[in-house]
Amino acid sequence: MALVDTGQQPASLGGQSGAPPPVLALRQITKRFHTTRQDVVALDDVTLEVRPREFICIVGPSGCGKSTLLNIAAGIEMEYEGKATFEGSPITGMARERAVVFQEPSLFPWLNVRANVEFGLKLRGLPKEQRREVVDRHLALVSLSGFDRAYIHELSGGMKQRVQLARGLAVEPRVMLMDEPFAALDAQTRDELQLEIQAVWARTGTTVVFVTHNVREAVILGDRVVVMSASPGRIKSIIDVSLERPRIPDDHAVADLAALVRYELQDSGVAGPRYAI
Repeated sequence: MALVDTGQQPASLGGQSGAPPPVLALRQITKRFHTTRQDVVALDDVTLEVRPREFICIVGPSGCGKSTLLNIAAGIEMEYEGKATFEGSPITGMARERAVVFQEPSLFPWLNVRANVEFGLKLRGLPKEQRREVVDRHLALVSLSGFDRAYIHELSGGMKQRVQLARGLAVEPRVMLMDEPFAALDAQTRDELQLEIQAVWARTGTTVVFVTHNVREAVILGDRVVVMSASPGRIKSIIDVSLERPRIPDDHAVADLAALVRYELQDSGVAGPRYAI
């Protein structure tokens, strides 16, 4: 495994020769939070472009603005400096083309699994038979066929996250924004879902931006790993991952690359290079 410094700074990613235009672009994003005691800069001049079908993982210390950046991409957070665009158009709010999966499953406990996955399809006005077909297909995609009549309190943590993933995918988003969705799960369930999401991503072609604190998880899942510095959050380095899929936690190449990402997180520098592995 060779480490190559490509000589590019994080802000220049969109200029790669021959690369397709970004589906999601965050340019010179600065976010300040105003409190009665002080003003806090959460993000400082962050630029990131995400290409179609790409799986991007974002890692960084607590408080570096990872979730804030995701909320800006989702259209949840609208007060910031800079420019956020989706397929070339300014992001002006939430839209079904950018689905969000949170750390805690935001499911309706009074609805069963099928009704939860079906919820967004009903809002879109899809006919009943079409909704049934779409729900069946996406429950199968996340290995939940046969659990469609179960209620949320009857499911394990991993199954709840599968339901949330199926609900997001069912509305056919162009981008899936995921904020530490596996953080509260046990190690075995987390490993299973890391394999599951790789398979789902390969089959659907959905672009994914995935925030995590787990360095090895970032390497397992990501085409690129974006390393952010401590507050104020800046993009410190970006590491391209070309390891074969599916990737598993015990793979030596995964462990070696995770060690590099961990070093990047621990190093005190701010604006680092872009790497290719």
